[in-house]
Amino acid sequence: MSAKDEGSSKRFLRGRKIDPQPIYAGIPLTDLIDQTFLSYNSGRLREACQLLVERMLQPGVTVGLSLTGALTPAGLGIAAVIPLMQAGFVDWIVSTGANLYHDTHFGIGLDLHRGRPDISDVVLREEGVVRIYDIFFDYDVLLSTDAFFRQVMQAPEFDRRMGSAEFHHLCGKYIAAREEALGLKDRSLLAAAYRYGVPVYTSSPGDSSIGMNVAALALQGRGPVIDVSLDVNETAAIVLEAKRSGGASAVWILGGGSPKNFMLQTEPQIQEVLGIEEKGHDFFLQVTDARPDTGGLSGATPSEAVSWGKVDPDKLPDTIVVYSDSTIAMPLLTAYVLSKRDPRPLKRLYERRAELVEQLRQAHLEAQAEKETVGAV
Repeated sequence: MSAKDEGSSKRFLRGRKIDPQPIYAGIPLTDLIDQTFLSYNSGRLREACQLLVERMLQPGVTVGLSLTGALTPAGLGIAAVIPLMQAGFVDWIVSTGANLYHDTHFGIGLDLHRGRPDISDVVLREEGVVRIYDIFFDYDVLLSTDAFFRQVMQAPEFDRRMGSAEFHHLCGKYIAAREEALGLKDRSLLAAAYRYGVPVYTSSPGDSSIGMNVAALALQGRGPVIDVSLDVNETAAIVLEAKRSGGASAVWILGGGSPKNFMLQTEPQIQEVLGIEEKGHDFFLQVTDARPDTGGLSGATPSEAVSWGKVDPDKLPDTIVVYSDSTIAMPLLTAYVLSKRDPRPLKRLYERRAELVEQLRQAHLEAQAEKETVGAV
């Protein structure tokens, strides 16, 4: 090997030495992560923590959080998502409807319990117990939550066309009122989103028990009609404003699936469909247990997203995938950032939706006019 070759190979040895301090009783969580999460997926988790603190949670960054998998029944809405919203660390959310439905149990005073995954489901069915892996609850929890949604959705303010953010905001208002009546506090992320002005979207409005109850009211000619086109434009408008206001757009993805795509498709909507010049999201952080080689979106890497225009190619160094269970990673990420960063002012994007969509519309019209001018020359 020549001296030149030897010198060039050493550029890959510039990372910090693996030389951790021994773990001791009472070590702070932040020190544990910084000092001992050094390699493999613990290394990626440390990098994710540091990306959040050093880059994603800077004042000018708009952070979108997507929720997939049964995270709220496991208590992560209460334990992690609500504290993040309170601190101004989550500005908008895309979630499965199921997460929002099960979130509501807590806000209206219903109980879920720790169980075991090896109990016979036939026996559980006979005893009226519903199981989500190792989470147990009474079948009446479903019936009571269904009844709550059907009752609130009969209010006149629901009886019209609206986007899912407005629908969830209205639901959050009633859940917040129920929390207060029961003497509960910060139990439902929908109630918290209502209080803090965080818009919450669902990418598949009919794919949950909430959507099923909307459909039941529709048979009576009543209740809301969810306008998915409005959701597409509102989310794209949030991202465009984040970039054009001199800031940046960050996506924090738990799991994958439809919420991941709905959050990421904001950039193709801006660039490909609306013809507005843009480059993609600036920061990408995903926690997933899905492999990339099966072709599913849940395992698709940020580098693959570059080819779609979803992620800015210049920002690939600011993308991290942690291969882990979200119920392990999310509490650690949340505790780390709450310890390391001061709260940010709330952006209250819910209240700005109409303004942002109008900005999007104007940018689209300007892009169209420019294209027509170029075509005419």
